[in-house]
Amino acid sequence: MHEYTEETEELARAIVAYARFRIASPQPLDRVAPPDELARRAGRTITASGIGWEEALRVWSEVLAPATISTDHPASVAFVPSAPTKASVLFDLIVGASSTIAAGWIDGAGAIWAEDQALRWIADLAGFPAEAGGVFVSGGSAGNLNALVTARHAADALRNGDRPARWRFAAADTVHSSAVAASRVMDVDVVSVPHDDRGRLTGEALRRALDDDHEGVFAVVASAGATNAGTVDDLVGVADVCVERDLWLHVDGAYGGAGLLAPSVRHLFEGLERADSFIVDPHKWLFAPYDACALLYREPLRAVAAHRQHASYLETAQAQAGLDPADLAYHLTRRARGLPLWFSLATYGTDAYRDAVESVLALTRAAADEIRRRPTLELIMEPELSVLLFRRLGWSPGDYESWWRRVLDAQVAFVQPTSWNGERVARLCFVNPRTTIDHVRAILGTMD
Repeated sequence: MHEYTEETEELARAIVAYARFRIASPQPLDRVAPPDELARRAGRTITASGIGWEEALRVWSEVLAPATISTDHPASVAFVPSAPTKASVLFDLIVGASSTIAAGWIDGAGAIWAEDQALRWIADLAGFPAEAGGVFVSGGSAGNLNALVTARHAADALRNGDRPARWRFAAADTVHSSAVAASRVMDVDVVSVPHDDRGRLTGEALRRALDDDHEGVFAVVASAGATNAGTVDDLVGVADVCVERDLWLHVDGAYGGAGLLAPSVRHLFEGLERADSFIVDPHKWLFAPYDACALLYREPLRAVAAHRQHASYLETAQAQAGLDPADLAYHLTRRARGLPLWFSLATYGTDAYRDAVESVLALTRAAADEIRRRPTLELIMEPELSVLLFRRLGWSPGDYESWWRRVLDAQVAFVQPTSWNGERVARLCFVNPRTTIDHVRAILGTMD
């Protein structure tokens, strides 16, 4: 297994050929298959003597891959899809082959330096100061959790251990589910603030909520691009309240943070520069492969105070100069998951990223116009970023459910309905520059 043999060389050629074909050729959307079908078609794959790489690769390519949705397909517009660049995907092969652990400078200096270059670029987009720093974690859920753990630790330090009966953070009642999940993991409560007519957290509503109930509140979570509707919270107003009350402001831009690149929507993010922490997922709209979330802190030493682990075997490593990624979140071992983004940025340049994001925004506006032209469809709100919510007049919740299954079975698109103010509606999310208005028209045509 650990020697490089002639068979290994054949395997290497086959893997590279598969990867080359995967990124060079149009891919089908594929479909979901039930477990019993996969078990029947794949057979037993883990055995005492192995099935050999040829058979394992055949099972993957003929049975398992076709049962896995291609989220980078231009007609994949459910949830928040992905659209990694060719350079990022290819460099991910190098990351896997390099056996790099990017936990500390002592053994991961080169990889960490490159990741820090990408993090600095994002920090500059957000308007964070020169001393800001961060780390790549697995996704927005991990990013939100680690930021909130840091925020609570900072609040606890300010109170010299005089803890309230219950710690709490404030957020809109439309906040991303991962923030609510983080509250359960941390055993803290959420002050739920009513949203405005676009689903946003506003400074005015936050101030009213905290006037009524502020005991134990250590942070506020705001959204820079809500997953469900693509709207950006009132970051200026929310930041004002956080300054007034000395509260940590965490901004979740996992999906929408890429909009910072686009001059056409840059104004929506005013106030972000005042946040204490911020996340954005490169595997969403920054064209990197799964999985990567950039977690940034205005003052990273606060994260070190919250997350650094202490052990005798770590003393030498922690004596090195600089910030170690292991100290900025709850982890030690970590993959250098920010390297594909770094390589792609270095390859294509940031102007190409800006243009790609703007092209997606232009498509979204064109798609909204297309919806308005169809008498059976009704746009729920004007898009701010790249999410569209709309209703099909006369449809019941069951109609939306059968619609997405029918459209996937026909390999037209992968779509998912959602809910808005208790009503089941249609939702499209665009992040792929290869998605065209013809894809949109094909999807809308299935609703006639």
